[in-house]
Amino acid sequence: MRLLTFQTPDGLHAGAVEDTAVTDLTARIGTPSVRAILENADLFEKARAATGPADFRLGEITLDLPVTDPQKIFCVGVNYQDRNAEYRDGSAAPTYPSLFMRSPLSFAPHGQPILLPPESPQFDYEGEIVLVIGQKGRRIPAASAHDHIAGLTIMNEGSVRDWLRHGKFNVTQGKNWDRSGGLGPWIETDLSAIDLTDMHIETRVNGDVRQEDTTASMAFPFARILEYISTFCTLMPGDLIATGTPTGAGARFDPPRWLKPGDSVAVEVEGVGVLENRVEAETV
Repeated sequence: MRLLTFQTPDGLHAGAVEDTAVTDLTARIGTPSVRAILENADLFEKARAATGPADFRLGEITLDLPVTDPQKIFCVGVNYQDRNAEYRDGSAAPTYPSLFMRSPLSFAPHGQPILLPPESPQFDYEGEIVLVIGQKGRRIPAASAHDHIAGLTIMNEGSVRDWLRHGKFNVTQGKNWDRSGGLGPWIETDLSAIDLTDMHIETRVNGDVRQEDTTASMAFPFARILEYISTFCTLMPGDLIATGTPTGAGARFDPPRWLKPGDSVAVEVEGVGVLENRVEAETV
């Protein structure tokens, strides 16, 4: 089952999509949101069982963020094995995951523009696989970590590079510009056919492959990430964890290859789908 959120004249609705057929779960089973489905096992099963003729076709609806109201959005930095070497600073491989947080307002849904701010030309892309938490947990052992994953979605973890360097110990400023990243298009909840330890991710800019790798290259696999984060905070249904980006971001080219208005960024994740957003200049 692929869960999504879409816009209607009377507000946001939760939905499920199969191929191009969209079931309106809010109308069918009364669920208020995707997060409500993730929080409630009975609602989740009702959503899975909802059948009948399609209420909409995918091309007829406007998507919103898959989870519009997550309590927390964590992002893991420098998590693919050759990403540390990409920094060329001679540092040893990390012992613990590097973490920062983003706000929901820093993302645009699939199919909607991401915004290049007028304050900087150094607008960059980062394709990432995102874990969606389905079961509350604290101090989760790695051996049972996958039980807490409701599904996967996709992120373009857009960054304003020069603003990342404003602070000595943080990257918050460069990672939270309004609508600077993309998120979606849906949450794939059926992971039975996906090898989470070796799944493929690819980022394309205007059709040109810029990033390509598999999760086998991760320094910290999904289970270790959940184990680590849940040590210090409680993970809740609907929380999102972006798991890092492969080499090949625009900043790492010589000269850098920054995003510009009119560019299209597509992030494809094996077994999940494709997230695509065009770049527009932000108007102020």
